[in-house]
Amino acid sequence: MKQAQQGGRHARRRGRTRRRLALAAALLVAGGVIAAIAIDSAGIAPRQLAPYIEKRTSGHNAAIVAAGQFTAGTLQRLDRGTPAAPEDRQLSGLALGAQARAAGDASHAGTVVASADALRAALARASQGEIITIAPGTYRFSGSAGLNADRPGAPDAPIVVRAARPGSVRLEFDMLEGFRVSAPHWRFENLDIRGVCGRDDDCEHAFHVYGAASHFVARNNTISDFNAHFKINALRGRYPDAGLIESNTLDASRPRRTANPVTPIDLVAASGWTVRANVISDFIKEGGNGVSYGAFAKGGGSGNVFERNLVWCERRLRGLPGQRIGLSFGGGGTGKALCRDGRCITEQDGGILRANLVVGCSDAGVYLNSAANTRVEDNTLIDTTGIDVRFPTSSARLDGNLVDGPIRSRDGGLVHEGDNRTSAAWQAFAGLHPVRSLFVAPGRGDFRWSGEAPLRAHGRAEPALDLCGGRRQQPPAYGAFDSFGACRSRMEAAAR
Repeated sequence: MKQAQQGGRHARRRGRTRRRLALAAALLVAGGVIAAIAIDSAGIAPRQLAPYIEKRTSGHNAAIVAAGQFTAGTLQRLDRGTPAAPEDRQLSGLALGAQARAAGDASHAGTVVASADALRAALARASQGEIITIAPGTYRFSGSAGLNADRPGAPDAPIVVRAARPGSVRLEFDMLEGFRVSAPHWRFENLDIRGVCGRDDDCEHAFHVYGAASHFVARNNTISDFNAHFKINALRGRYPDAGLIESNTLDASRPRRTANPVTPIDLVAASGWTVRANVISDFIKEGGNGVSYGAFAKGGGSGNVFERNLVWCERRLRGLPGQRIGLSFGGGGTGKALCRDGRCITEQDGGILRANLVVGCSDAGVYLNSAANTRVEDNTLIDTTGIDVRFPTSSARLDGNLVDGPIRSRDGGLVHEGDNRTSAAWQAFAGLHPVRSLFVAPGRGDFRWSGEAPLRAHGRAEPALDLCGGRRQQPPAYGAFDSFGACRSRMEAAAR
């Protein structure tokens, strides 16, 4: 009898222990759910929290500093993984950025110039339909005077400045602005342009396109080491609309030591521009507020299109402080006096972000700031904090995007979500990256699928092109391409 009573007491104790463990487990699960909800609601990624923790713990005793550094480092690793050096071979042969094959018509050389002074003179007297071909060589320009392109071309007779072969002409600018384009219908092709100023404040723009300079075209150029490789803005009520920036490679060899804006394509108050098939990378701002963008359009323009670009915020320049944002309509906002309507009710209207690949940004891959009626379609974002739609004046329709992170409405932004594939903010805190894991080695530039392509359930009603300009399959994969390898194979076939 005594043994039976003792056995009963042990059974009751075991039962109470199991119930307590079950309750503790339930509380842990509930706490995890609450934490996940809180993280998703806050919309803060580990990579954004890490520098805040490190800053708040700096200047204290050694133990607190060490704890802050450890926590920040852990958050960065959970979110961004172990840095891997990119491999150029993974991106070679793509129909993106400057190409080895020359753009434009090489059958007529036009006016051939072989010195810096001769180029200045040719620009000063250029007439409609003229082709100015720069002879192979390296040309250095310095001083306060830019290269003025102020004589108008015509719709059927643009003025063209070009190299016959990509890589054969190098222009070195040791001055604030290189080409100053203020007249319509100018084209620039196949040039290699470098900023070589001793101070980064002194190399602002390779191209300043302003005022009446509508229908500007830059194609197949390699441009490095400027704060804003392309600066586009109005002047005295005239707007340089309907431009094209296509198949250019824009980068920097080191961080920009400046408090001035650092944005390779800085477009303000102009409308109807297309930014297509460019490679934009390593735009690091070391001074000022530390915020930089790959490209933005702001200032009250409309109908601007960013499509089929590869934007890699931190390709070779990695692990540096600051905020890098991939593509934006609205940027950081515009002063009313600089806006097209003089009020900046919206920063952009009717813009399209389509089939872009945005990689390796310390902040948002796509940021919409007061951008109304925006379409965000078929983009792939990897190793960014996702897509932000901010303020009540922003409205966006998002469909077909593959996002390694969340799609967020911030401060009243209006989001119309279609069929997208994303990951939740809390997953990054746990080191979980279900979208990133779809690729073989995205940190090294290997964007092949690691398994089956993530196909959408239904095809698009309208034909669409992928990142490299090929026709999308039906049904397509989520994101900017159905097969990254096909991008390369199409180019290799075209070269043959």
